[in-house]
Amino acid sequence: MLSTGTFLDSLRFRVHLAEHFDVDANQVEAQVIGEHGVSQVFLWSSARIAGVPISKLIEQRGETLDSVRKQIEADVRYANITIIEGNDASQFGIGIVSARIAEMVLRDERAVIPIGSYNDRFGVTLSLPSIVGRGGVLRTFEPEMSPEERQALTLGAANLRKSEGRS
Repeated sequence: MLSTGTFLDSLRFRVHLAEHFDVDANQVEAQVIGEHGVSQVFLWSSARIAGVPISKLIEQRGETLDSVRKQIEADVRYANITIIEGNDASQFGIGIVSARIAEMVLRDERAVIPIGSYNDRFGVTLSLPSIVGRGGVLRTFEPEMSPEERQALTLGAANLRKSEGRS
């Protein structure tokens, strides 16, 4: 079993970083993991353009990570509201992502994307980078994270377990 999880959020994260740095979004490596919602975890520590950490690029521009982070995370979290205000609908993004996931499964692509599936270690369904193919989620990876990101993921998983009535 799988869900779209944070795949759309990750795509939006890449697009907003690309716009900020004026590059093609396909050149941005960045992911959102955990739950799709308020406790989603943006992996800033591993975000890169051309192999260069985003934090270095921000520093080179004379900006602070904190200010860029706040703006981009807000833009990604509230993208659906902005889209609804612009065209009275927000189903297109999730529709495209769902179709893309179906393609990955049908073609047995073994693409690696952040997608929701049950994780034994966390005892809940959440998004982590995973290989997606004919059998659904074939393998899940735990990317390198900063201590703060790891703590946020653990806390988000605990909150999901609580909301499902598990501890």
